[in-house]
Amino acid sequence: MNDRWDRVDDGGPAEPGGPGGATGGGGPGTGGVPAQGRSGDPAGDVYDWFRRGGKLLAQGNPAAAEQLLARAAAAEPHSRSIRETLARAQFDAGSYEAALENFRAVALADPSDDYAQFGWGVAAARLGDFEASAEHLALAVAMRPDTDHYRAALRQTRATLAARAGAFGPLLPGAPGHLEPPADEADGVNGDA
Repeated sequence: MNDRWDRVDDGGPAEPGGPGGATGGGGPGTGGVPAQGRSGDPAGDVYDWFRRGGKLLAQGNPAAAEQLLARAAAAEPHSRSIRETLARAQFDAGSYEAALENFRAVALADPSDDYAQFGWGVAAARLGDFEASAEHLALAVAMRPDTDHYRAALRQTRATLAARAGAFGPLLPGAPGHLEPPADEADGVNGDA
């Protein structure tokens, strides 16, 4: 990424989908929760919010991270690193539509961002849009073919699409995507009698 937010936590590069070297945040005894100013805004500046949000995400607190990162994104709406980290927090918190929108914004700003394409693809899959999921996961895999979790997500999405298309034989009654045949076909009656 080519903005000033491309480093998280201890100064090391941000690790998409993984911890960024979290070691606390917010001071001793606070459990990583940032201090708040009198106005209700978290203490610090936008960069502090970004760093603390990244740490909270790495510590497994995506909802808390989302709160800080949303403030940072509102203050710096063109920062791809903030938006991508916010999208990760939203995805982990189960806010798939919001995550998709942020991954999409990052990918549209930089179509060569493989992680943004991957995030767009997995968020689309969680929302049931497997066609869009396959498109963006395929782009991520094309850019980084050695990344196992990209390939695994693409295989799963393609298998879902194939199953829905009946590539593995007819779906059994009760299976997701199974459609009952029209009544006249099911009875063997041909309306030409």
